[in-house]
Amino acid sequence: MEHSVLNSLIPLIVLVAIFYFLIIRPRQKQEKAHRNMIESLQKGDKIITNGGIICEVIKSESDFIKVKLNEENITAKISKDFVAKKIDA
Repeated sequence: MEHSVLNSLIPLIVLVAIFYFLIIRPRQKQEKAHRNMIESLQKGDKIITNGGIICEVIKSESDFIKVKLNEENITAKISKDFVAKKIDA
């Protein structure tokens, strides 16, 4: 009886392990890398927002980032949650 229960649990355990290594773990690594990128933003860095706006970081605050939108020195304050990626020079 115990042997049949173990045999029925093995496919479930394998399925959970595959799900973890193919979906959950890579997503956690990606989120950690994105969090580290946002925390390392400095004055002068170019970023792209989730809305597709390309801007330059002026000042990084706790929850927000002050950015310059264009050459006419128009500034805005955006949430760090909406930074998509950093543009490498």
